[in-house]
Amino acid sequence: MRRTLLSLAFATSLALAAGASAQAADPAAIARQALDRMDAGDYAQVERSFGEKMAAAVPADKLKAVWESLPAQVGKATGRGAAEASAQGDATLVRVPLHYEKAELMATFAIDGAGKITGFVVQPAQSAAPAPTVAADAPHIERDLPVGDGERALPGTLAMPKGDGPFPAVVLVHGSGAHDRDETIGPNKPFLDIARGLAAQGIAVLRYEKRSKARPQDFTSGPFGVDEETTFDGVLAVDALSKTAGIDPKRVFVLGHSQGGMMAPRIAAKSGHVAGLILLAAPSRSLLDIVIEQNRRLAVLDDGKTSDAERDAIAALVEQVRIARDPATDPATRSVLGLPVSYWRTIDSVDAVAEAQSVALPMLVLQGARDIQVVDADWGRWRSAFHADKRVAFKLYDKLNHLGIAGEGDGNLAEYNTPGHVDASLIDDVANWIKAH
Repeated sequence: MRRTLLSLAFATSLALAAGASAQAADPAAIARQALDRMDAGDYAQVERSFGEKMAAAVPADKLKAVWESLPAQVGKATGRGAAEASAQGDATLVRVPLHYEKAELMATFAIDGAGKITGFVVQPAQSAAPAPTVAADAPHIERDLPVGDGERALPGTLAMPKGDGPFPAVVLVHGSGAHDRDETIGPNKPFLDIARGLAAQGIAVLRYEKRSKARPQDFTSGPFGVDEETTFDGVLAVDALSKTAGIDPKRVFVLGHSQGGMMAPRIAAKSGHVAGLILLAAPSRSLLDIVIEQNRRLAVLDDGKTSDAERDAIAALVEQVRIARDPATDPATRSVLGLPVSYWRTIDSVDAVAEAQSVALPMLVLQGARDIQVVDADWGRWRSAFHADKRVAFKLYDKLNHLGIAGEGDGNLAEYNTPGHVDASLIDDVANWIKAH
C-alpha cells in the first residue's frame, strides 16, 4: 500500500526526495553519522545535514516523531548492519540494515555531491537471497523479457509454460514502493510465488522491476505522477507480452497487488488490450485517506495504545495530507511526505472503482481477512459496486494477510519478516478463473 510511497507497511517512513547533484565524498559515513545522531536524539543536527527540499519536507520535530515511533511497531533496536553505497544517477544511495526485535528494516539515504542528505526512507528489508533457479524438470522455463525500449527499459522475467501454446498470460503490477520483480518483502517473494505457480498451470507470467527500483533517476528531472510511476510501464508490459511468440494476445490479463490493484483498471483503459483484471488486496478509496488510517491502526497494533511520539507523527501526517490537498499549495515547489505535491494530487485523483466500472472487463477481486493495510472498507466498496455484475467474482480468504500468505490470529507487521509463500489455494483460484476466460 502507500504510506509515503513505502514498500509495504511503514506508514511512518519518510520517502526519498529528488534533487541530488553529484556524488558525495564518503556518503556511507554521512549516513552512519545521521543514524548515530538520531539515536542520540540530536534531530536538529540531522536536519542541518539535509538538503533544502528535504529540510522543508522533514523538519526536526517530524523526524523525531517518526524515528521514536519505530520501536512501538517493531520492538527495541538491536543493532545495525554494514552500510552499502551505490551510484544512482547523480546521487549516491546508502543502505544500512537496521535490526529490531520484531523485524529487519532498511534505512536508505540519498546524498548529493555537497554531502547533503536529499532523501531518507525506512522500509521493511528486502531479502538479499536471489530467486531459486527453475528446476530442469519444471513444467515451465524462465527467460528475460524487458519492458520498454532503449536505456529506459525495465528488466523483466517471463515464466513460460513448456509447449507450443498459445498460452494465456498475466502481467504482475507491484504495490507501492521501489519493488523488484519478485516484489520482495523481507524473506518473502509473492510475485515469484504467483508467477511460478501460474506457469506450472499453463499460464505465462511477466514480472518486472518497478521503475522506482530500477531507474530512480527517471524521477529527478521534473514533476511526475502515478502514471509515470506505475501506469505507463504496466501498459508497456502488456504490449511486450502480447507481442511474444507463444502468447495468446487476446488473453493477456493484469494482476495488480495493493496499489497495483488500484491502478490495474487504469492500465487496462490506456492499453486497450487487456482481457481481464485480477485485483489482490486492492484499495478502493483515496490513498491519502488510507495512509492516515494505516498509521492510526499501526500505532495501536501491539498494545492498544498510541504513544506521544506516535500521536505527534500522525498529527504531522494529517497536516502533510492537508497541505497536499490545499489548492493554494504550489505543486511545483512544495514537497509533501518527501514527494512532489503533483505526485500526490495525481494519485489522489484515482478512483479505482469508477475506472474499473468504465473499462467493464471481467474481474476477480481477492482479499485476505487478516490484511492490516487494505481493510474491510475497501473490500466492502468493491463488493457494493460490483455485486450485481456477473463478470466480477470475489473471494475472501480467512487466514491470508496483505501478501496472500496464511497466518493465525490478528495480522501484524512482524509476519512480513517471517518466511512464507503465497497460499496455493489463491494461486489455484487465479489459474481457474483465467482458464475460464
